[in-house]
Amino acid sequence: MATQRTKKDYCWTCGSDQQHRQLTRKEEDWLKERLGRSGVGEFWLCVNVLDPDTGKQCRNLRTGFNKKPFAEPIKAPVLD
Repeated sequence: MATQRTKKDYCWTCGSDQQHRQLTRKEEDWLKERLGRSGVGEFWLCVNVLDPDTGKQCRNLRTGFNKKPFAEPIKAPVLD
């Protein structure tokens, strides 16, 4: 498996620059179904840890150019 691309970008739910990563295949499939789209390659997932004790992440979605692509935030679920 190839190394996942990451970048630091602004997360509007965290309110600061945070590390983001590209979506996994399962996350892409979930988002395609959620949005009714055939492609979601432009989306990035915030991996900021909100609770160090549990490891819970923000998981807010954004695109490379739009920090707030949805009126209400869409946060990806943890998919096993």
